[in-house]
Amino acid sequence: MSNNEPSRNESSMDLAVRVAEQLSRHLSDVVLCPGSRNSPLSLALLARSDIRVHVRLDERSAAFLALGMARVQGRHVGVVMTSGTAVANTVPAMVEAHYSHTRLAVISADRPRRLQGTGASQTIDQVGLFGVYAETTQVESGGDIPAIAEAFTTTNQVHINVALENPLVGEELPAPQGSRTLRRSPVSTSTNHGEVAVDLDRNTLVIAGDEAWPVEGLEDVPTIAEPSAPAPDRPVHPLAAAIFRKQQVSANNYVVDTKPEQVIVVGHPTLHRDVLGLITDPDIELVTLSRTDDFTDPRPDATRGTTVKVTGRPSKQWLTICDAASELAADAVRTTLEDPEFGFTGLHAAAAVADTLGTGDTVLLGASNPVRDASWVGLPFDGVDTYAPRGAAGIDGSVSQAVGVALATQAAHPDEPRAPRTVALLGDVTFLHDVGGLLIGPNEPHPENLTIVVANDDGGGIFETLEIGAEPLRASFERAFGTPHGASISELCAGYGVAHREVTSLRELLDALMDTTEAPLGLSVIEARTTRTTRRALHRALQGKIAL
Repeated sequence: MSNNEPSRNESSMDLAVRVAEQLSRHLSDVVLCPGSRNSPLSLALLARSDIRVHVRLDERSAAFLALGMARVQGRHVGVVMTSGTAVANTVPAMVEAHYSHTRLAVISADRPRRLQGTGASQTIDQVGLFGVYAETTQVESGGDIPAIAEAFTTTNQVHINVALENPLVGEELPAPQGSRTLRRSPVSTSTNHGEVAVDLDRNTLVIAGDEAWPVEGLEDVPTIAEPSAPAPDRPVHPLAAAIFRKQQVSANNYVVDTKPEQVIVVGHPTLHRDVLGLITDPDIELVTLSRTDDFTDPRPDATRGTTVKVTGRPSKQWLTICDAASELAADAVRTTLEDPEFGFTGLHAAAAVADTLGTGDTVLLGASNPVRDASWVGLPFDGVDTYAPRGAAGIDGSVSQAVGVALATQAAHPDEPRAPRTVALLGDVTFLHDVGGLLIGPNEPHPENLTIVVANDDGGGIFETLEIGAEPLRASFERAFGTPHGASISELCAGYGVAHREVTSLRELLDALMDTTEAPLGLSVIEARTTRTTRRALHRALQGKIAL
């Protein structure tokens, strides 16, 4: 034994037991990654009857699994790992948690601070590793335990860094532990930015994004809602935003004013360019509402608040205009989907998912095309819980988040005869980016009713519709943006022991999804072999049908 590592066997294990006891007051689930330096924490957590432990091999996937569970639970979920780059692998999930205001706790094991800069193996400076996204709470002794409680009750993103001495474990497992009350400390509350006066006699449009909530007083206002927002009472299709950006339109020999006088933003909308164009239009008065410290208002003249004091009511003429514009846009999508010219696209896959969702189902939508396609085909609607990684809007960890959402959803309904149904719609690049999320050990809790639909167009379909997809740029498009991969999703699923089914048409996908409503397969993948070659033309067709 070296002189700089004194025998503190009981102290290391005792500290880990005390940390685990404190964690049990704040979270019900922990994702554990195997490692040596975190072995005291691992044993202490496994000894507790009041914490569900999930084991994963990859820290990056583990952190996103925890993030998925936290989205459903609305409270912190922990992820525990050893020292070194293991901790750095959780940064992407912490970034998403920060921007989506999701509660996430990284509990990292570390070597004592005195070993920093000595060349000790697997040692990096973990204090402050998350920068602006999470402050580090350093735990070196039992006297630091109260700081853990303060971190959990005051911040959404928590980093607990536990310095553990050698030797790490003793000759016996820690005694079983568990809380008799299972009560957990309250989490931090939302921020109230005050009340805003709103006159609804003026033509008003609500734009609801991620983190939106039903705002009292705005129930009767026409609303463009992104899929992860609550379903509005008077929905307006997002494609109709192109109509509202015009001052006037002419239809049936009538000229009507279509541009709203004021727009009220609730939450964090980011999906559609024409919708964002309404927010940035200087001729439209902008009100933004938030329950966090962040606002989605790119204009300095926006009025900020959290609640509204309403006067007046929407006119019948304005409601008629909004209903007509929305119906025109929704019909444009459905008639375009029926046109065989465009083949079987990701938009068709989204329509199949939406059309087979039922009350009580949960859906997770991947970034890029899936969440936008889902918006075009009708989400959100009542009775379906919808989640999407809209904080940093990345494709990172989406398979793991889907698994986390499914696990947390079924844990919330332990008495139902079968687990509630969860469906995830992901693109192929998103799926491949986190295919390791399918790796779940035989002794771990498994999703009992999760279907992952992969819209596989062999590359980056989102780029087909952007400026870089224009014909003059096509010579470099496939290499840098289309990025065809040719990966065999069926063989990947087989390697992970996950059921796989391939479909090549809308009818086949509808049938496959309906089968999952009758007989859940646990965790299964439906691969929809779609095309991206027609996506640009499809978008042009949609825009043409609403160009009044």
